[in-house]
Amino acid sequence: MKYLHTMIRVQNLEKALHFFVDILGLKVSRKKEYPDGKFTLVFLTTGEEDLSEIELTYNWDQAEPYSVGRNFGHLAYEVDNIYDLCEKIQSMGVVINRPPRDGRMAFVRSPDSISIELLQKGNPLPPKEPWVSMPNSGEW
Repeated sequence: MKYLHTMIRVQNLEKALHFFVDILGLKVSRKKEYPDGKFTLVFLTTGEEDLSEIELTYNWDQAEPYSVGRNFGHLAYEVDNIYDLCEKIQSMGVVINRPPRDGRMAFVRSPDSISIELLQKGNPLPPKEPWVSMPNSGEW
């Protein structure tokens, strides 16, 4: 077997793409619209050798937000410098729900409340302000 992708439903494709592409830095590997079914699929990768994908499914007629269950869990990405990335995405208006107080792990949420775990590559970075003193915000 080979792992292919994880699908998440999004209510607003533009907001989802802004978050995953512009803020997190993922790359669109392919996009296809299905007018008969009234939905769009967008596949995203990190651009690295491992081409495992996230599939964003946008149903054109979905008016109400999708229910969010804790049974899904989260998506996780390894990052080169967790402090730099958290600073960048926070400056772009994203709430850091679980700050990287330990220099190793942080959580944010997508516009559709999908929990995203950010993990420091290699060893944790030394604790650093303002992250050490920053409280948790909401759920992740």
